Amino acid sequence: MSTQTVKVPQIGESVTEVTIGAWKLAEGQAVNMDQPLVDIESDKASVEVPSPSGGVLRKILVAEGAVARIGQAIAEIEVGVAEGVPVLAAPAASPTAPSQPTVAASAPAPSAPVAAAPTVPAANGSINASPAVRRMMAEHNIVAADVQGSGPAGRIERQDVVRMSSAPSGGADVVGAPARRTGAGAARSARADVERVVPMTPMRKTVARRLLEAQQNAAILTTFNEVNMESVMSLRKRYQEPFLARHGIKLGFMSFYVKSVVEALKAFPIVNAEVRGTDIVYKDYFDIGVAVGGGRGLVVPVVRDAHRLSLAEIEKTVAELATRAKNNKLTLDELQGGSFTISNGGIYGSLLSTPILNPPQSGILGLHAIQDRPIALDGQVVIKPMMYLALSYDHRIVDGREAVSFLKRIKECIEDPERLLIEV
Repeated sequence: MSTQTVKVPQIGESVTEVTIGAWKLAEGQAVNMDQPLVDIESDKASVEVPSPSGGVLRKILVAEGAVARIGQAIAEIEVGVAEGVPVLAAPAASPTAPSQPTVAASAPAPSAPVAAAPTVPAANGSINASPAVRRMMAEHNIVAADVQGSGPAGRIERQDVVRMSSAPSGGADVVGAPARRTGAGAARSARADVERVVPMTPMRKTVARRLLEAQQNAAILTTFNEVNMESVMSLRKRYQEPFLARHGIKLGFMSFYVKSVVEALKAFPIVNAEVRGTDIVYKDYFDIGVAVGGGRGLVVPVVRDAHRLSLAEIEKTVAELATRAKNNKLTLDELQGGSFTISNGGIYGSLLSTPILNPPQSGILGLHAIQDRPIALDGQVVIKPMMYLALSYDHRIVDGREAVSFLKRIKECIEDPERLLIEV
């Protein structure tokens, strides 16, 4: 039999390290070739690492929550072992200890290059917690027997350790009130028992950093308009059944939005440009980012060459990207390189917002909830399905005239969708 190492794959040119997520198997469990072993998360995407061969997961080298470099070995697979090998037994517990489910955390501590989690004394046998949580317990001198785990099967979670570490000495069952303190510290400690401390994921850290950079490095201004959705809604209703029968997907609003944005970008290319140092870079392509809610938060996959796609192709592309986002299956390439972004807060009920630029782009369109509202039309007050539009743009290169005209162009295309066919 031989041993094969599992290494952190290259997931992007600019990615140098990742955070190890949840291990899907425990040491000693059988694994098939290409079976997902562990989730890894970079500052841009989350991906699964498959097993390079079939065999048995003999050793986890990097614990959950630890940082690993690209190309670093994170596990060892003993190849050549027949499939169906039973899980190795957990370390023997004391005769009076209840049986515990076998989990990755009860396996031997990871070896170099990542330091092993300190051993925490426990009165109830092996500790049902991840290595990262066991390390926290050791740092705070917390015994497993004193912690009531809130996870599945009594698994000790990070928030359980935080709650114990912030409680007064004497264990989890505290009698009487703690000593009175004054100031902000007293307010924080008084509510520590109902707080949960969860570290930011690398992706969330990157989102926070990029949004802050956008606010600090661009002169963001937002202009608004409203659009009558009656024509598009009528068109969808009229052609929905034959469209679905022919293309296998429903005709939604997003394809009209993307097409309208492309037409507006063609008319006002400065909104499709970006600032690069002291230069303005004009982009003669239309890669439109569409913000969608993913399994790990908001992500912006890109619809490439949107000007070449039909309404049906746009609908299929957006639907596929949204599904992949919810399942954390997006690749790094699908998240990079957009020239303009569409953010549809209306699906969550947002009536009006000021979207933030997605650097280094110079424009982002915010879409909102469609509501029946009274408007003046041909000298009469009528009820129409209306939606607010918001364009945030970088005022360093986009003037107010271009921004307002850009938004007006989108309004014209949506209110008169035939324009999208004859490009006027």
